[in-house]
Amino acid sequence: MSKTTLTSKIAVVGAGEVGSTIAYSLILLTVAGEILLVDPKENVRDAQVQDLSDATFHGNTSTRIRAGTHKEAGQCDIVVITAGAKQKKGESRTDLIGRNMKILGSAIEDMKPFAKDTVLLLVANPVDVLTYFAQKFAGLPREQVIGSGTFLDSARLRGMLAEKADVAASSIDAYVLGEHGESQFVAWSSVSIGGVPIEQAVSDLQIDRAATAEDTKNKATAIMESKGATAFGIGGVAASICKSILFDQKNIRPISHYREDLQCCLSFPVVLGRKGVVRTVPMPLSEEEDKALKKSGESLREIIVDAEKSSA
Repeated sequence: MSKTTLTSKIAVVGAGEVGSTIAYSLILLTVAGEILLVDPKENVRDAQVQDLSDATFHGNTSTRIRAGTHKEAGQCDIVVITAGAKQKKGESRTDLIGRNMKILGSAIEDMKPFAKDTVLLLVANPVDVLTYFAQKFAGLPREQVIGSGTFLDSARLRGMLAEKADVAASSIDAYVLGEHGESQFVAWSSVSIGGVPIEQAVSDLQIDRAATAEDTKNKATAIMESKGATAFGIGGVAASICKSILFDQKNIRPISHYREDLQCCLSFPVVLGRKGVVRTVPMPLSEEEDKALKKSGESLREIIVDAEKSSA
């Protein structure tokens, strides 16, 4: 077992369904030596720690899980932030962002000063907007403050295409880019199977691109309508991101990060390493996709400007 696994620490801020599922995924992957669960609701946090501790005794893990404070979280290798308010009936998106900005700002302030190499991973929604403000609040290098973005959307897309093409999802390269939300889009010009454009790899494959993109975007909503929340998918994705970072794997992932040209955070493929974003991958886009990316950036900028005015 690697030394990194034995000595690294990950804090999960927010002990609700998503936070506890991420912690469980981290335990199963043996990503870190210690996982701290942080939540002001101490009774819930402590109960989750006790329950999750039982998952560490399956024989092949050395992970320890315990309750922690925000100050301790700020000294961890990675801080996964899941804490956030849910949208109330009749509440505007701007109002929700305002409430979540206050929660985020307070949590980050309580974690300061951060260790110099701490990476913040935002999972709470709206993830792109909160990633942008987390970069402002934390004072860490921008490449060390990232969001889960469209990584899960991209995984969902690959699963759908794999089923249609009758191949393993791991053999498909396909990305959902832009905002994790309404203005996201599929980069169809780069979709391939084993490096071969998908239409050439499977000549008789019929794909309704618009319907597939819409199904990908709405999958989370469909799940929530039936069971109230989504947790397992984001749990697996967050654990995968943490592993890429701690083991310096240099995997390429579509995650939310700051784009200077668009003045906001949104998802585009990046190389992930120990310090977060190593570099953005210069992925070629069609003219239509390039317009979609800029439109997504403009949409997010409008939300950011409104949020900044509301909090002024």
